[in-house]
Amino acid sequence: MKLTGFTILMLAFSSAWASGKTVTYQVDGADYEGYCVSPGGNAPLVLLIHDWDGLTDYEVKRANMLADMGYAVFAADLFGAGVRPTEVKDKRQHTGELYKDRAKMRALMNGALEQAAAMGGNRGNAVAMGYCFGGAAVLELARSGSDLKGFATFHGGLKTPDGQNYANTKGRLLIMHGTADTAITMDQFAGLANELEAAGVRHEMVTYSGAPHAFTVFGSPRYREDADKKSWNLFGEFLGEVSR
Repeated sequence: MKLTGFTILMLAFSSAWASGKTVTYQVDGADYEGYCVSPGGNAPLVLLIHDWDGLTDYEVKRANMLADMGYAVFAADLFGAGVRPTEVKDKRQHTGELYKDRAKMRALMNGALEQAAAMGGNRGNAVAMGYCFGGAAVLELARSGSDLKGFATFHGGLKTPDGQNYANTKGRLLIMHGTADTAITMDQFAGLANELEAAGVRHEMVTYSGAPHAFTVFGSPRYREDADKKSWNLFGEFLGEVSR
């Protein structure tokens, strides 16, 4: 069989996805560093959005866990190449800039999806998921009218910005939250439930007793193994239902 240049290029991309690799890509002329991994074939695509400390080993671990479950994952970078804040003030600065510029936040996620598709990712069978800040970003993507099949958040921000709503949301939503979360209150959780019901958006919302904010972060004092495992299993069921 004769291989064309395009075929060789796609094989190289497939190899990168299969083994897991950091990918440098551009959005609006700026460099970003994502991570991609896939079990191969035409696997359903998961867009993973990081927490407020940027794309770290935590997101890479979760991406690899999803690949083991049969999903191709593109872990996006919303802060920029080399920007991985460690101080709280810096984390607040980078997330705050995007909270104030929702158009840029959406553009960065769409740019990551475009990069995943350009590398052979299954854009037509895709779900977005995120942690904390990443969860808030995923809901932003849902409100934008993105044609993804589903949107899932783990202890993510739930408040809808002024002037926005879920009228254009197309995919299903899965919201997993800690009942003991004092950063994102149960009042906000209930408020989102009311919004989604009023908008006719298909959704499932679950809370875990005793689970504080960031209950899925391995090694953290806030980590709650029971809530982490239950929410991960629920997410797996969600993926199986929407990514068919």
